[in-house]
Amino acid sequence: MFPAHPSKLPGVDVLSDVIALMRTGRPTSALVRWHAPWGQRFPAVPGSAGFQVVLSGSCLLATASEPVRLNAGDVLFLPHGHGYTLLGEPSAEPAEPRWEPDREPALLVRDTVGEPGAGPVTVTLCGGYRIEAEHAHPLLRELPEVLHLPGGQPGAAEAVALLAREAQEPGLGTDTLLPALLDVLLLYVLRAHVGGVSGPGGAAGEAGRTGWAAALVDPAVGAALAAIHAEPDRPWTVASLGARAGLSRAAFARRFHERVGQPPLAYLTWWRMTTAARLLRTTDTPLSVLAARSGYTSEYSFAHAFKRTYGIPPGRYRGGRRDEETT
Repeated sequence: MFPAHPSKLPGVDVLSDVIALMRTGRPTSALVRWHAPWGQRFPAVPGSAGFQVVLSGSCLLATASEPVRLNAGDVLFLPHGHGYTLLGEPSAEPAEPRWEPDREPALLVRDTVGEPGAGPVTVTLCGGYRIEAEHAHPLLRELPEVLHLPGGQPGAAEAVALLAREAQEPGLGTDTLLPALLDVLLLYVLRAHVGGVSGPGGAAGEAGRTGWAAALVDPAVGAALAAIHAEPDRPWTVASLGARAGLSRAAFARRFHERVGQPPLAYLTWWRMTTAARLLRTTDTPLSVLAARSGYTSEYSFAHAFKRTYGIPPGRYRGGRRDEETT
């Protein structure tokens, strides 16, 4: 279950930024009707994250131990692009891959597997996001191989219902709605994962707990992360971030490093440069504006910091990205 009030989950806005950073372009997807008996292998696709949404019926996710039952409304998120297998029934023989959804040029394709009337029908929406590894948030790198969000979760259930309707009965605006709904659903998956770390009684606050999911539900560290993400242009110091977290400078620095894995100002610099890189490759924002948004008083100091991070000046980085897009 999710916390009843947003203040209980201080990292929720950071999750929004994770989604904004994690992918390039739009997701691609396939609406598939599976007629039993069936089984399907889905290939590993490096540099991508995959998803499966069970819109109706049921199936099994094959694992090393025993299959996991997936029912209508269930969502799978595979953040590292690993391969996996779905089965219509335990004895089904999985077929070799038919397609690679993340390489399909269309936003949504449709397919039917098996003979109608041969057995129960399962309908899934599968697909993938293209990931830019150099800009991926550390939270994504820490995620397990598969995240499973059971059906019926508040919010996610409504998003699944809307996805089913748009995929099965597209209309005006579907090309905008589908990617937006997939982002919404992904946020619910990540929110459930992060919230699960806290556990009954706030287990995320236990001594020795590490990792990004724990950091986001830690009230002090989460407050500092939210401040950095909301106002990267502010001249933050360890002391001012500690004050935002409600801790002394030393206590905050130690706690932040334990949870996040790096010092507060190192993460601040990473976030500033990552945000600037995203704007450089997606907008025409002048360097002077990017410098100010990144907390630098001059283009020179900004360009120096950017080159130290990416190895080239921001102007060349922007030009290189445009050259890639035209080839």
